[in-house]
Amino acid sequence: MIQCEGLVKIYKADDLEVVALQGLNLSVKPGEMMAIIGNSGSGKSTLLNILGGLDRPSAGQVQVGPWNLLKVDDKDLVKYKRDTVGFIWQNNARNLLPFLTALENVEMPMMFSGKLDRAYAKQLLDWVGLKERMHNKLQQLSGGEQQRVAIAISLANKPQLLLADEPTGSVDSRTSDVIMDIFRRFNRELGLTIVIVTHDLSLAGKVDRVVAIRDGLTSTEFIKRNPNLDLSKPLSEGQSAEEIHEAFVVVDRVGRLQIPKEYLKALTIGDKATMEFDGDKIVITKPKSIEGDQPE
Repeated sequence: MIQCEGLVKIYKADDLEVVALQGLNLSVKPGEMMAIIGNSGSGKSTLLNILGGLDRPSAGQVQVGPWNLLKVDDKDLVKYKRDTVGFIWQNNARNLLPFLTALENVEMPMMFSGKLDRAYAKQLLDWVGLKERMHNKLQQLSGGEQQRVAIAISLANKPQLLLADEPTGSVDSRTSDVIMDIFRRFNRELGLTIVIVTHDLSLAGKVDRVVAIRDGLTSTEFIKRNPNLDLSKPLSEGQSAEEIHEAFVVVDRVGRLQIPKEYLKALTIGDKATMEFDGDKIVITKPKSIEGDQPE
């Protein structure tokens, strides 16, 4: 569904250049529900904006289904955003029109595409648990209810891919669980591919795969240890998100990998390291003093 190779995004302002993505690789299968995590400034929101057609990549390759987002023209990009991808922001104000009812909000993207389907709009609101609230205006809905309206809006034009940027960041933990259950249901019953950006590791523990981004590159992947584990159910007492996923360091197509900074710090490794292959494993160690180098 998603294939990124060597993806680069550079923002320019006057004489200043900021490299948000510097050769990122990512692959997402159709029907997968996965999360992207990373510190502020790591590039995860930039990646989501590119996948959503809200921003243009500077270089590399980014393919979503049949769409080449590096080469697509403006007219086709509008069609891509309207028909292929749904987007949910953390800030409800970006998802909703406050002077319309919940039902009218869901119908709005249908009207833009010329495919108004009131029965389907009502069905979406029923699916997210708002059957009795569809004629209420936004000020009559709680923050969690507004976010569920936003989910229904994102699915109004039956997209193949749903992108969610911190979808539970402004709601309490109970509402967060409700929203994740809705995502899981749509993923399972509709075969919808879902990519979630989040800081919340407990939320990341409710998906099959987690990709960590650091400094504009994918650094680590966490994949569910037990394929039969039902992540729609609460974790058992004392069980953490890390315990249900196995961690892998990502190796890109030219053999580069990002070693976690805490490992390097523990071994006091700076800008050089010694690497040895003993037939079974690769061993990375702090180098002995190099001729010409001054001891620290």
